[in-house]
Amino acid sequence: MAEVVLRAEAFGYRYPERDQPALDDVDLELEAGSFTVLAGRSASSKSTLLRAASGLVPHFHGGEAWGDLTVGGMSVRDHEPGDIARVAGTVLQEPEAQLVMNTVGAEIGLALEHRGATRGAVARAVEEVALALGVERLLERRLDTLSGGELQRVALAAALAHRPELLILDEPTSQLDPVAGDELIWLLRRLNEEWGTAVLMAEHKLERCLPAADRLVALDRGRIVFNGPPADFLNWSLEADPALATPAAALFGRAGLRPLPVSVKGARDSLRRAALVPLRAGVSPLQVGDSGRRGWIRRLRDRDSERPQPSLRVSGLWYEIADGPAVLRDLDLVLYPGETVALMGRNGAGKSTLLRLAKGLIAPTHGRVESTGDVALLMQNPGDYLVHEHVGDEVGEHGLTAAGLSDRGGVHPRDLSGGERQRLALEVVLDGVEPAVVCLDEPTRGMDRAHKDRLAVRLQGLAAAGAAVVVATHDTEFVARFAQRVVLMGQGVVIADAATAEVLSGGWQFATDTARILGEHTGALTPEQGADLLQGELVR
Repeated sequence: MAEVVLRAEAFGYRYPERDQPALDDVDLELEAGSFTVLAGRSASSKSTLLRAASGLVPHFHGGEAWGDLTVGGMSVRDHEPGDIARVAGTVLQEPEAQLVMNTVGAEIGLALEHRGATRGAVARAVEEVALALGVERLLERRLDTLSGGELQRVALAAALAHRPELLILDEPTSQLDPVAGDELIWLLRRLNEEWGTAVLMAEHKLERCLPAADRLVALDRGRIVFNGPPADFLNWSLEADPALATPAAALFGRAGLRPLPVSVKGARDSLRRAALVPLRAGVSPLQVGDSGRRGWIRRLRDRDSERPQPSLRVSGLWYEIADGPAVLRDLDLVLYPGETVALMGRNGAGKSTLLRLAKGLIAPTHGRVESTGDVALLMQNPGDYLVHEHVGDEVGEHGLTAAGLSDRGGVHPRDLSGGERQRLALEVVLDGVEPAVVCLDEPTRGMDRAHKDRLAVRLQGLAAAGAAVVVATHDTEFVARFAQRVVLMGQGVVIADAATAEVLSGGWQFATDTARILGEHTGALTPEQGADLLQGELVR
């Protein structure tokens, strides 16, 4: 019989000042060497379960716990987080909040030094894990000079350095570019198989991690509502909660095709056997999508003659780090009123730096940033905007309603889910202002698909009111729903700036799952648009 690394028996937990339990009657066993993914909508208590597994609940958050939850044989009710950390490495949703040293190398080696490891053992472990996670070039860098995605990888390296029995991860790919996100998942699978490390991770981008998982556990309002293999979960999700279905499953479900695919490869194989992929050549990306996108393409062509006054103009922009690289290099960018723009690119390309410069939080080394009015900025860590003891004190009733938090006014902001904090922080940023430019940095972190759709509508409403809206994101599915235009950055420079369908067509990493499944001629597709194309092929 396999060793059990985590066991929950009728475990429950209630946050302070809350009437309803966040976790209730949770029964769960994780075997050593297993790979388990936690799914569920925002505020389903995925993060709370992970906090409990790491000992932060109840010791840090307070409140009341009952039942039993043991990790490595230690009850989380009787052992402090420091005890649990000897067998469980943890990376939370906001990794920047758990990093304490000045440099990357010092951060990765900290846990081993606390355990009394020799200098040689620490140096070897730091080098090994840095190479495994692709952060070896960052070892001498200061943490305050890193991008959000780089910080996420550093936090993971620090959690892995002492070879824990269990690795606990909360949205580990949320700030990673598509290539780094895929590489991380397969790295976790390799560590899982070769080191025997059990993995427990919460993730909204299920399409990225289901092929690597042994099991999927879905939560709803603190209770386990599904516990089984990934393929079974897809069938369950379409019936019980379609917002949890992956894009590939949603595509097949809407088109009436079975079986539901776990991966893009599986979807393409199924469609190829049915002679449905690739779709007939000549389907242009400009033929796919809504009329608003086609209208944007026409406006791009006519812009030279119309030329409205820009909301934001960036000219010859350079930003250099002292004793470090040039983050932005002679960058030019113009944003017009009413535009919805996605800012995409690899980790470290300079997206966050560009948004901070637009807001005026930092000064450029060279070049100019000009705006016609206020610039509202929501950065990657929503906790930086939440300063009161209760959610209801952060914004007025209108803001709570807009954030979908009308019933959460009495709770502490730290007890919200990651997605709830993101939505609340956005309303804090917008409270009482009518900005000319709205900038958001990875705003979909911690959000389920339903809330992403609501956010898209919110941003389109801001654009309709006259603001230029720019979102730095790696979430291609979200980009396909909200953005008229994509600005794709390389290393500190703009390498593409055009309509969404044009930039995301024919790609692989910077493409929606639906487009990857259906072929290079189909543009930036949502599952609904892809299903319409498939149904047209089926009846042709």
